[in-house]
Amino acid sequence: MKIEYDRNTCTGMFQCTAEWDEFVENRQDGKADLLESEEVENGIFVREVPEDEEFDAEMSARVCPVDAIKVYDDDGEQIV
Repeated sequence: MKIEYDRNTCTGMFQCTAEWDEFVENRQDGKADLLESEEVENGIFVREVPEDEEFDAEMSARVCPVDAIKVYDDDGEQIV
């Protein structure tokens, strides 16, 4: 499973940080940061999700009010 985070779209509501510990508040920028991610293009961050953290990653995407977080299964299909 892979998670993709569009930091440019993030509005800093930080709801994702309550769902998954890999999202942390960056109060200076007013946006969340996705730990251990790679910036694949300007403002788009991607990382693999450990199997035991899949539910939390999915929930972080579901609670994002601006849909800045997408989750993909191992076949590349978007599931959230």
